[in-house]
Amino acid sequence: MENGRIVRVNGPLVVADNMKNAQMYEVVEVGEMRLVGEITRIEGDRAFIQVYEDTSGIKPGETVYRTGAPLSAELGPGMLGQIFDGLERPLGRIAELINNPFVARGVKVPSLDRQKKWHFVPRIKKGDKLSPGDIIGTVQETGLIEHRILVPPNKHGTVKEVVKEGDYTVEETIAVLDMEGDEVPLTMMQKWPVRIPRPFKEKLEPSEPLLTGVRVLDTIFPLAKGGTAAIPGPFGAGKTVTLQSLAKWSSAKIIIYVGCGERGNEMTDELRAFPTLKDPWTGRPLLERTILVANTSNMPVAAREASIYVGVTLGEYFRDQGYDVLVVADSTTRWAEALRDLGGRMEEMPAEEGFPSYLASRLAEYYERAGKVRTIGSDERHGSVTLASAVSPPGGDFTEPVTSNTLRFVRVFWPLDVNLARARHFPAVNWIQGFSSYVDLVAKWWTTNVDPDWKTMRDFMVKTLIREDELKQIVRLVGPESLAEKDKLALEEARIIKEAFLKQNAYDEIDAFASPQKQARMMRLIYLYHQLAQPLVEKGITVKQITEKITVVSDIIRSKASIKNDELQKFDELEKTLKSQFEQLSKQGA
Repeated sequence: MENGRIVRVNGPLVVADNMKNAQMYEVVEVGEMRLVGEITRIEGDRAFIQVYEDTSGIKPGETVYRTGAPLSAELGPGMLGQIFDGLERPLGRIAELINNPFVARGVKVPSLDRQKKWHFVPRIKKGDKLSPGDIIGTVQETGLIEHRILVPPNKHGTVKEVVKEGDYTVEETIAVLDMEGDEVPLTMMQKWPVRIPRPFKEKLEPSEPLLTGVRVLDTIFPLAKGGTAAIPGPFGAGKTVTLQSLAKWSSAKIIIYVGCGERGNEMTDELRAFPTLKDPWTGRPLLERTILVANTSNMPVAAREASIYVGVTLGEYFRDQGYDVLVVADSTTRWAEALRDLGGRMEEMPAEEGFPSYLASRLAEYYERAGKVRTIGSDERHGSVTLASAVSPPGGDFTEPVTSNTLRFVRVFWPLDVNLARARHFPAVNWIQGFSSYVDLVAKWWTTNVDPDWKTMRDFMVKTLIREDELKQIVRLVGPESLAEKDKLALEEARIIKEAFLKQNAYDEIDAFASPQKQARMMRLIYLYHQLAQPLVEKGITVKQITEKITVVSDIIRSKASIKNDELQKFDELEKTLKSQFEQLSKQGA
């Protein structure tokens, strides 16, 4: 394989000639420091290379070394609990190697530890016929996750040899397949090109909600396992905290958090918080089911572009094992800005606001990799990859290209409103602009497993909030006293919904995570208030009288932070008090 020669350097873009027979997206090593790069355009024997490390000091005439392989992720035991950079290099082991807080250029550290031994339990025997995606055996990687070792998607055959149960490294051969006359050794590690989606048998309709413990996300705009969601919002609206809540408390089995171009201090908060947190579903340390990909704003721009592909490839690998995976990207705007920067350096024709013309197609390719699927393999396994991404529109302008194109491909929209944030209403999700296409799909799960009236109560809350928004326009023109009593009741009910249900404190030990059962009990109290108040208003009792006499409302609002998820019987007392106070008011009114 003939090596190339550098002819031009423009920031992260390097142009090399003498690159005959080079392939698109082939990984190369640039210069004498052997910096990692990827071919993104080919013209004749010239290749345009985006380099994933700082190119300072690289000069024309130096050698470009070809590898013949695309940018690939190493997949196997040892990924969970790790902190990788945008190229899946382990930052912890790099820090130990170079004894420096800054990542040195040209450093080569494998993604998976080659020395560590894992206890492998085989599930196959000699003579078995294996298809792509079949389970060879298992490794108990953490207390939460059983790592299933799979036949790579491009391998199949009859088992000629298999090792006994024992401890092995990721590079040791654990089985040998006879694949059409050729002997194919299998290890616990496999590689997969990050830009190519991993195969599956069939894509299924998402039907089970991805529970997050955040009430406005679970109930008003639910996200299904295998779905896609976007959280756009201006600076200071709470995108990062909302995404961190998703990563910390969601019901996905595996969490992959990609810090794509975000500030280093925000990623540092993540790295400090995760080791101390406990998974609310199992009580085990949260890091046992989490992978962090840290590619912050001070890291090379080109690596930012690769980081979300690395994240989603890791997600697809665990999906193929039969797990539900959540991939959080913070944020796709920074990723799109990296595309814009690289496109400008390659002298591509810019489109709207300087972004490349292929921005929409790249976003589509990314979001298409989400989904609930029947995995490849002989046994029946279902897995899912859910994609939730932050978008950072400048000035909160949702018509800018990244936000408007993202809206075309996601099915859940959680827009953050800076006015709500300024009013200290968090999460600052705007309930008028937001939407979810999964409400009817997940309603069956909620009504079967949590509360048969979930859909009725959820629809009542949404209609009340929409009605309040309409009434606000009238109040601005003529004042609240001109409203009919039933409209005044709608405003009061909307206030209770916002204060008791939609507002949530991500830093409160009790309120940070609300179980589905607790959410349903809170909804039932609010709905009961509506059912008891409406007949009294129709009989002539004023809303002012209701607000003065029904004092338990303040306890209902405080219940989100005073009643724990395992103390739901306390809602019975609130319900009893609410009925009693309405009964007394009804007698007085009569």
